[in-house]
Amino acid sequence: MEKKKIIIHCLVLIMLIATFAACESKSTRESTGEYVDDSVITTKVKTLLAKEDLLKTFQISVETNQGTVQLTGSVNSQQAVDKAGEIAKSVKGVKALNNNLIVK
Repeated sequence: MEKKKIIIHCLVLIMLIATFAACESKSTRESTGEYVDDSVITTKVKTLLAKEDLLKTFQISVETNQGTVQLTGSVNSQQAVDKAGEIAKSVKGVKALNNNLIVK
């Protein structure tokens, strides 16, 4: 009888450990704070791009993921590509920039 109790307690302990391990936070997901920070960065970049005379007539898409800003769309000159990159890099919290703007 005593041996049976020990086996049952061990099985319950193993199940609890497995349950907690399955609920562990994954590093590939963004936390709520990171998501909010990325939203703030995206909004600031979009606002600054809209204020820039050289860029406000173009439709530039801005996405931010874990501090990395990605710019996509088309503009009419390399100067516009460079200016958009400068603006995005100037925003606090931007860790990296993927400037995928193309000149048409």
